[in-house]
Amino acid sequence: MNVAYVARKLASLVVTIFLVLTFNFYLFRVLPGNPFALLFRGAGLSANAVRGLSAQFGLDQPLWIQYVIYLRNTLTGNLGLSFQTRAPVTDLIIPALINTAILLSVASVISIVIGILIGMLAAWKRGSKFDVGASATTLVLYSMPTFWLGLVLMVVGVIYFGLPVAGMRSFTGVTPGTLGEVVDLGQHMVLPLLTLVLGLVGQYVLVMKGALLDVFTQDFMITARAKGISSQKLLWDHGFKNAVLPMVALVALNLGLSIGGAVQTETVFSWPGMGLLIYRAILARDYPILQGAFLVVTLAVIIANFAADILYPFLDPRVGES
Repeated sequence: MNVAYVARKLASLVVTIFLVLTFNFYLFRVLPGNPFALLFRGAGLSANAVRGLSAQFGLDQPLWIQYVIYLRNTLTGNLGLSFQTRAPVTDLIIPALINTAILLSVASVISIVIGILIGMLAAWKRGSKFDVGASATTLVLYSMPTFWLGLVLMVVGVIYFGLPVAGMRSFTGVTPGTLGEVVDLGQHMVLPLLTLVLGLVGQYVLVMKGALLDVFTQDFMITARAKGISSQKLLWDHGFKNAVLPMVALVALNLGLSIGGAVQTETVFSWPGMGLLIYRAILARDYPILQGAFLVVTLAVIIANFAADILYPFLDPRVGES
């Protein structure tokens, strides 16, 4: 691999992270209103109490001092304290991140595999009934609002299958550390998992189909077909390997964005992940949680794309030559 290529990507990664830290800090400072006045508006919090809380959380300092403190604390892993619970933000984000990773890892694997297989078959049988049906179905699923799809699946799951629709585990009747706990988790995952898979698979089908159709028009594919290479070898060894680059970019982007992009799904099904944490923090204007959550989500996107950039030269050596 070209060392200069990796060095450029690393430098770009560092600069991007710094810009993200800066943007993440100022984004929530420009929001109107005082978070403490909003949080305690029902209790009639006095002006002195608001000033005291602002001083406690450092919001009474000049903006540039807050920025320096924010950078120092973030680089040392200190994301501050929640305005609501006074708990360390890191202690709130880590469990939520794990819960989201459990749900999204399974959903991503299923949607990627199904999307690639359907997309390849639709491209190979272009113009057939399968191609038309698959393309129309994936377009419909891709255009559906996630929250609406989740609500529909919730109704169907409860009425016809008796599936749980809230949380990720039952509070009674399940012994921790047993097979029953795993089964209970699986039952709670069915509906949010199905919602995410149906929402994600359409992208993979359309991108895989488009990339493969583009490869089919290349000269090397026409030459390989003229040489009498079998359809299976032509599709997998020549077509798939050259059409996989757009899929890698999409997978890398989705893996990062899905951490925070599951807000609607997790809110509908009360799944205690990053999406639900962000939603509740927005309602409460809990700046530290929002800063920490958005930072984690953004870093996930940046790192996923960096990993894809490093992977590209292995898939196509021409990428790292420039």
